[in-house]
Amino acid sequence: MSDWDFLHDMHNEGYSPEQIADAAACGYNPWEHGDWDNIEEFIDDEAGWDSDSGPKNPTTLELWELLGELIESARNYFEVTGRHLPIYGELGELYGEAKYGIKRHKPYTQGSDGKLGNDFVEIKTISPFKTGNSVLVKRAGNFSKLLIVKISKDFEFKAKMLDRKSFGKGSGKHIKAKWSE
Repeated sequence: MSDWDFLHDMHNEGYSPEQIADAAACGYNPWEHGDWDNIEEFIDDEAGWDSDSGPKNPTTLELWELLGELIESARNYFEVTGRHLPIYGELGELYGEAKYGIKRHKPYTQGSDGKLGNDFVEIKTISPFKTGNSVLVKRAGNFSKLLIVKISKDFEFKAKMLDRKSFGKGSGKHIKAKWSE
């Protein structure tokens, strides 16, 4: 099996396109962890797992602290390796959650990233290495607000909240939203 054949296997096993994209982005291969002959042993062993507890609702202070730690890790990683960690989308969403109070949906929810009051919000991030100042959003998405988060080369964050109505109607599959200062 080549390094990337597992992506086809994931498709054949019924993984979602988002899960396959995440696996490709981080190089995660669910089949490369050695001998899985005893997998039933792990599935049947439910003791000790906290699966009955609901999701944690972090405070805004906890979100800002976590965001600061992740930014510092991304900055250090870039300084040491000259490469970017593939986490800017998550950083943008976390920033939106901390700054605006957006309640994010569960991972892989289609249509929008979270809710702010009664509005569904799509969050798009412009990363430090992106050359353009625009984002593409699926027109079919279920959102009424678009939050664009821009992360500078110095890892400083800025954001703009736009109403979907401001884009007007169009026929294409995507809406192109430009960042302007």
